[in-house]
Amino acid sequence: MRWITRPGWPGNLLALAAGASTLLALAPFDIWPLALLSIAVLYLGLRELSPRQAMWRGWWFGFGLYGAGTWWIYVSMNTYGGASPLLAIVLLLAFFAALAWFFALPTWLWARWLRRNEAPLADALCFAALWLVQEAFRGWFLTGFPWLYAGYSQLDGPLAGLAPLGGVWLVSFTLALTAALLCNLHRLRERRSFLAIGIVLLLATWAAGMALKGHAWTKPAGDPLKVAALQGNVEQELKWDPAHIDAQLALYRDMTFTAKPVDLLVWPETAVPILKDQAQGYIDVMGRLAADRHSALITGVPVREEVHHQRRYYNGVTVTGEGDGTYLKQKLVPFGEYVPLQDMLRGLIEFFNLPMSDFARGPEDQPLLQAKGYQIAPYICYEVVYPEFAAGLAARSDLLLTISNDTWFGTSIGPLQHLQMAQMRALEAGRWMIRATNNGVTALIDPFGRITAEIPQFQRGILYGEVVPMQQLTPYLQWRSWPLAIVCVLLLGWALLAGRIAKTV
Repeated sequence: MRWITRPGWPGNLLALAAGASTLLALAPFDIWPLALLSIAVLYLGLRELSPRQAMWRGWWFGFGLYGAGTWWIYVSMNTYGGASPLLAIVLLLAFFAALAWFFALPTWLWARWLRRNEAPLADALCFAALWLVQEAFRGWFLTGFPWLYAGYSQLDGPLAGLAPLGGVWLVSFTLALTAALLCNLHRLRERRSFLAIGIVLLLATWAAGMALKGHAWTKPAGDPLKVAALQGNVEQELKWDPAHIDAQLALYRDMTFTAKPVDLLVWPETAVPILKDQAQGYIDVMGRLAADRHSALITGVPVREEVHHQRRYYNGVTVTGEGDGTYLKQKLVPFGEYVPLQDMLRGLIEFFNLPMSDFARGPEDQPLLQAKGYQIAPYICYEVVYPEFAAGLAARSDLLLTISNDTWFGTSIGPLQHLQMAQMRALEAGRWMIRATNNGVTALIDPFGRITAEIPQFQRGILYGEVVPMQQLTPYLQWRSWPLAIVCVLLLGWALLAGRIAKTV
């Protein structure tokens, strides 16, 4: 225990290990108690440190979290980005080191202004509030990297029932509060009233999570729709090769010809690997085929538009047949779809010149896709990992749809983490989600975040199943994170004020 709480390398290495262990709490391992343990180790480790020492303790925790949880970016850099193994490792370590500051700065703030060792109950509540702030901040700063949130560990855990109430962030808040309260139980025994409040908080939050698990917040808006989601399993090396474009168009055409009659035919992200205006004839032919079968065909396709006399390119998804609409992706992947500081970085190494890495961001006020008379909220790949963004679209929808191409990450665990986040979005919204990917995992997800049908990774096939349009809003879609944000602001404001008063007494 002293190693955890004291400054120095033993405590920092334990923080590094605690951050890394969070990986095992998430997909595909799903050992959810490790999320509690890792947060508890960090919380205990900050108890006696100076602000500077706390900053580095948080940095090591963040380095461990991102180092273990996002190592799969190496595959994109080395295998598909052309970076040598040494260069890819150096770039990756620099990436981890930069992201670790998402934890270093909050832990410095905690030790400098917010820590209340003399009031363990208040201390635990404020720590949970700060934990939520850091998760929200890293999902926003510089377009955000909202990966590895602690709350995802509860998708199949006891707290899953809280997600429709306050999203993944309410689950994260509850985990952080639980970890801090458990660490403080022995200190709360000195004041029985506070001990009773702490126990009631623990029991109430976990009982609510378990009691609401499986509760239906939404109801069907119509009859089930038959779905066929195509997984072409096109190798990434061939995806943008001009010599293989015709073969890819023929692949999805032939798979569609052989598919059973359904209401919705869904192709993955950039299944059409040429610009929409160049492929319009092909899309029209496939649309007529879909209409003849009383189907709506939804496919990913890059889009070129003239904006203020300039050509711009977008990652898009379009509907044809018995449907209408084109959606342009708003949340772009840094380096994958756009290059920050591109005037400086483009040309340095092949990784900064990946195919289709010059997309523009789509406008915010886009209408949803329409198919078979229903509103469909589309998320292209990375967009599904943003809780608040996804909720904004979901609140106007009957169905959720995400299309992706996770081939960039090879056989790593990255695509499985991505799938888990899509499952959480369905649970938060209380809506069915269709997930169509190039190489897996293509899946149908029910309003409780459960996979009802799937095609394994690295297989070519057609996934058949049914989804149900849903109506009404979950509390999270109705109120978003505002109630939780207000609680956190009040807690942190109170901690700052109480700390200032204590210094003047």
